[in-house]
Amino acid sequence: MNLSKVDLNLFIVFDAIYTEANLTRAGQIVGITQPAVSNALSRLRETFNDPLFVRTAQGMVPTPMAQNIIGPVRNALSLLRVSVQESRIFNPQQANKTFRISMTDLTEAVILPPLFQRLRRLAPAVMIESFLCKRRETTKELAAGRLDFAVDAPLNTDPQVRHVKLMQDRFVCALRQGHPLAQSKLTLDSYLGMTHIHISSRRNGLGYVDLALGKMGVQRKIALRSQHYLMASQVLQQTDMVMTVPERFARRHQLRHLPLPVEVAPLETHLYWHESTDQDPANRWMREQIIELSERVVAEEEKALDPTSNASIA
Repeated sequence: MNLSKVDLNLFIVFDAIYTEANLTRAGQIVGITQPAVSNALSRLRETFNDPLFVRTAQGMVPTPMAQNIIGPVRNALSLLRVSVQESRIFNPQQANKTFRISMTDLTEAVILPPLFQRLRRLAPAVMIESFLCKRRETTKELAAGRLDFAVDAPLNTDPQVRHVKLMQDRFVCALRQGHPLAQSKLTLDSYLGMTHIHISSRRNGLGYVDLALGKMGVQRKIALRSQHYLMASQVLQQTDMVMTVPERFARRHQLRHLPLPVEVAPLETHLYWHESTDQDPANRWMREQIIELSERVVAEEEKALDPTSNASIA
């Protein structure tokens, strides 16, 4: 029997006939006419190659085949009903779900620690899979359900993808504390004279600062191109190289940082999800957690210079 060709509604009719032992009453329960019930039964008989029910003075009596399959059918229908109900109501404490999120290592360091601190309390069985999806494939992966969220710059303009701004940061020039120019005012000439580390998830292409420099007809000297901020900061600590990074990263890693001598638009970080999951309770709940935590991270950082502030972002 090829179940892919079987209408699942037939099993609902089958359950109703078994329960009521009467085609008319079965139809009333299911909400269809008696002829429609007869038609459904005919199709079931053809599928199983068995009468399933025999008409008697006591009503429709199930055959041994019907008696054998009624248990599994009812279990399957019950599981389906529970699944549909759970898709409408999300209970974090009881949820056993995995959320897949595309983000860089920089975003992971900002969002995941406080997010997991909260999940352990509110949703202990919820899991997170974090990986970096190629930007050109993000929409397709979100639409296919292989990705629940993406955290990225506001570059995706697909109308099927919803997004909200999480945070904003300015770019700075980061260097080690003992760097020869650590106490100097950064000029364009000194910036261009330095050896740079460029962080990008792409194999090639220009960064925001390179585009800004290009408009001025100049370019910087890049000696190392890497996709990971953490590794790059370790190189930075052992050399006189510099890298242009979001100020949040420089502060978190105790790097000396100076204002850029070139105007670069602030870096915005947005949360993306597909429109098909916009009303999904689980997706909506997780969105709310990420958005709220991001707001609290920003607020906490603004209080970082206040020694009396001990607020938690959990």
